[in-house]
Amino acid sequence: MTTGPVHATWEPRPAARWEDAFLSGNGRHGTLVFGDPDDERVIVTHHTLVRPNGGERARPPELAGELPALQDRLLAGDLTAAETFTDGRDLQWVQPFHPAFQIRLRRPTPDEPRAYRRTVDFTTGEASADCVGWRSRVFVSRADDVVVQQIDTPHLDISLDHRLPGAPHDLAVGQGAVLTPEGALLTLRVRHPGSDRAYTGVTLVVVTGGRTTLTPPGLRITGAESVLLLTRVLRHSPLPAATAAPDVPDTQDPLTQARALSDLIPDGTGDDPYALLLDRHTALHRTAYERVTLDLHADPAERALPGSELLDHPDSPALLERLFAAGRYHLLSAAGMLPPRLVGLWTGDWNTAWSGAFTNDANLNLQTASAAAAALPEVTEALACLIHRQLDDWRENARAVFGARGVVAPAHTDGESGLTYHFSREYPLHLWTAGADWLLKPLVDHDETRGAHDPRTAHALAQVALFYEDFLTRTDADGHLVVVPSYSPENRPANASWGAVNAAMDLSAARHALLTAAVYHPERAEAWRALADRLPPHRVNADGALAEWARPGLDDSYDHRHLSHLYGVWPLDEITPYDTPDLASAAHRALELRGAENDSAHGHLHHALVAARLRDGERVAHALGQVLKGDFFHASLMSAHYPNRDVYNADAAHTLPAVVIETLVQSTPDRLILLPALPTTYPEGELRGIRTRFGAELDLIWSPHEVTAAVRPTRTHRVELRTSSGTEPLDLIAGEERVLTLRAW
Repeated sequence: MTTGPVHATWEPRPAARWEDAFLSGNGRHGTLVFGDPDDERVIVTHHTLVRPNGGERARPPELAGELPALQDRLLAGDLTAAETFTDGRDLQWVQPFHPAFQIRLRRPTPDEPRAYRRTVDFTTGEASADCVGWRSRVFVSRADDVVVQQIDTPHLDISLDHRLPGAPHDLAVGQGAVLTPEGALLTLRVRHPGSDRAYTGVTLVVVTGGRTTLTPPGLRITGAESVLLLTRVLRHSPLPAATAAPDVPDTQDPLTQARALSDLIPDGTGDDPYALLLDRHTALHRTAYERVTLDLHADPAERALPGSELLDHPDSPALLERLFAAGRYHLLSAAGMLPPRLVGLWTGDWNTAWSGAFTNDANLNLQTASAAAAALPEVTEALACLIHRQLDDWRENARAVFGARGVVAPAHTDGESGLTYHFSREYPLHLWTAGADWLLKPLVDHDETRGAHDPRTAHALAQVALFYEDFLTRTDADGHLVVVPSYSPENRPANASWGAVNAAMDLSAARHALLTAAVYHPERAEAWRALADRLPPHRVNADGALAEWARPGLDDSYDHRHLSHLYGVWPLDEITPYDTPDLASAAHRALELRGAENDSAHGHLHHALVAARLRDGERVAHALGQVLKGDFFHASLMSAHYPNRDVYNADAAHTLPAVVIETLVQSTPDRLILLPALPTTYPEGELRGIRTRFGAELDLIWSPHEVTAAVRPTRTHRVELRTSSGTEPLDLIAGEERVLTLRAW
């Protein structure tokens, strides 16, 4: 009988689909492990692998010279003027993310059916499969940046295979198998047609006992005690310096490759090399994963169920416990050199939906929403790496499209280019100016938790403020600045085209960016605060709802998956029930009127995050229930974009921990809110290790009778404590734990 949450998931059958394969990753390499003892497959991915499609040469449109005329037309009431603000190009997708290859391990003489179990341990990142005569264990090392696999079976055929679903037929592929003093080396080199883009997979095979025979392009092992495989992906085309793997030789010489991998194996210790490599990795992975835990006091019998069966209990606290744990595990595993893509770090198909991109107008932001509170600075740093590496491209976007200094973030990126070139009439994403503020918000949250300003974040914020200095030049009849053109992802007014004026999100982002930049740069604070003060207020429409466009005459379109207009509620603190109750009421009405459109997972969970900020636990429960009851999760506990496991996508998996945390604990630099929106289906539990934006670690224990919060501050500060009982000041002294005991919520 288990005594606490299960920090793993398991299945009694091998994965038949790559979507059900168990996942491991270190933020660079990823693996999808099928666990079949007769035909084991491990798909290997790497964050840098994107397929050339023309996006690698695309540039932002040179439209700055036409901007004044467009602004004149929009301000004069031309509701379709922005449709011609283009250089006439067709829609160009960013370069699609794709898998590298699969490691195939076949047993020449399969046994009869026997007891079987495969497991992924969230605390170590190890995926294992066990049955009579076979044991396989795989992890991706955070310490050594290598895929490590050990198989305990006497007979085995091993090969590297690029033939995955959707792989182009005209790839140039070369394979090799050689015996070296370090062990057998398998290589697979792939070059994209008509391109200098190429990568090589290298696998060193170290056999204990038995005999190794080359069977090009693979090898056969007989009579072995165990087999250790070390695998890396080497990309050979030019990469930005920040994406290059450290100390990994980019060479075709097999001996050099084998030696580099062999050097990772401890020499002369007599200990199990797999265990030593796992220990080095676990010291980094476990430390990060175990910082925050959720215990909902679930039924031990349900905790013991395999993941696929537990998913059939959508109201079970055990399911939410496991999805919370899996979400933190997958988010940590997908973040390193880059933050998670739409598919995290994993795909088994070359035809990834929406290019497997980083989509910045909701998806990436939702996936990384828990980073600060859930104590995953590794995720924040991965996001920071993406942002800071692309700032020069963001500057080019500001210059080309708007004729402005500063920076404008693209709505889509493949991780290489940060240039704006993915747009069309129906999705005029080149008009969107709020992206930089949203992407920088988790970095600001992180700075608040630690009580210090990262100079890189300060620099980026100054660049955003410079853009608004140049862009916000038009005014309305009341003397307010006007955001024109303006775009609310990915919606349009009911009576106008997509490009419009004063989208609520653009107003909130501009105001927040300027005020935040002022905090980081006191020498410019007066000017930037004055600019923010000149922006117009939000508008409440005839339905009593916060309008998606503050410009009078632009009607709302309610049935949409995005909730861009409620950006001021979440993730910002611009609109709250405590400070702006009237606007909060209007925002709540807007949330009530919002449809689910196509039932995308990110739409439901975005809805839940906003509802939590507005203290509506019932609405949180409903939105969360749409995902838990909608068959959004694969047996791997990675999620899908649509119900019925349609389109592999990490949004739900990575966003769910943020939703849970927001229902239990919310914080600002000066406020702590306990149990603001707890669904009644989870009446008791423990959330430990949460970080607050006023610099404290917090453990929360709640039941129908009592709530206890242990607050461990790192700096002395007075904050406002808000609970269902009311409001009171809370004085915190650095290094001194405060234990709060409150009456039933």
